[in-house]
Parts: sequence; structure tokens; C-alpha cells
Amino acid sequence: MNKFDRSINGYSIPQVNAFVDDCVEKVDDMINKMKAKDLEIDRLNKELEHYKHMDETLNRAVVMAEEASSKYKETSLNESDLIITEAKKNANRIINDALLKAEKIEEESQRTRRNIITYKRRIRNIIEEQMSLIDDIDKVDLNDTNN
Repeated sequence: MNKFDRSINGYSIPQVNAFVDDCVEKVDDMINKMKAKDLEIDRLNKELEHYKHMDETLNRAVVMAEEASSKYKETSLNESDLIITEAKKNANRIINDALLKAEKIEEESQRTRRNIITYKRRIRNIIEEQMSLIDDIDKVDLNDTNN
């Protein structure tokens, strides 16, 4: 606290005026500082709003990315299931075709065996008939030479 000198009419006017000028200067300085702080607060509030907006945008982007990822994953799983199903169908078709071919080959093999047995019998019968004819020719030759 300032103490002023006393004069005839009260306190010393130059000291009081200097004090008042000092107070005015300090009040002006405080007002200017408050205005600067208000401007800084406004700037920081605007910056905060900007970051809040960015945060909301990023959150929406993350949610959209998660949704897209889920859809992609679901689509991939469905496609893999479809590929597996098709592969199983193709495998079953290939196996069935192979089984049919194997049965057909087995049937041909059995038919060929039967044909071979039949041809062997026929050849044997033909050979036996020929042998019988040769025997008959020998008998006829022997009888002719004896007469």
C-alpha cells in the first residue's frame, strides 16, 4: 500500500496523480492481458472444436472400416464355403465317373474271359473234330491198303 505525503490541502497531488496513473496503467495492462487471454481461449476453443470434429470423423471412419471388414470377412467365408461345396461336388462326380469306368472295365474283362473260354472250347472242338477226321482218314487208308 502506498503512503502519500501530506500537503496543505490533503495529500500530495503529484504523488496521488502518479499513483492513479500507475493504477490506470496496471488496470489497462490487466485488461489487455485479459483480452489476450480471451482471444487465446477463443482460439483454443475453436481448435478444440476442430479436434472434436476430427475425432467424430475418425470414429465414423473406424466404424465404416469395421463394417466393411465384417462384410468382407462374411463374403470371403461364403465364397470359401461355395468353393468347398463345388470341390466336393466335383470330387464326388470324379469318383462316380471312375467307379462307373471301373465297373465297365470289369464287365469288359469278364466278357473277354468268357469269350476266351468260349473260343478255347470251339478251337478244342474243332481240333478234336480234325483229329477225329485224321483218325478216320488213317482208318480208311489202312483199310484200302489191306483190300
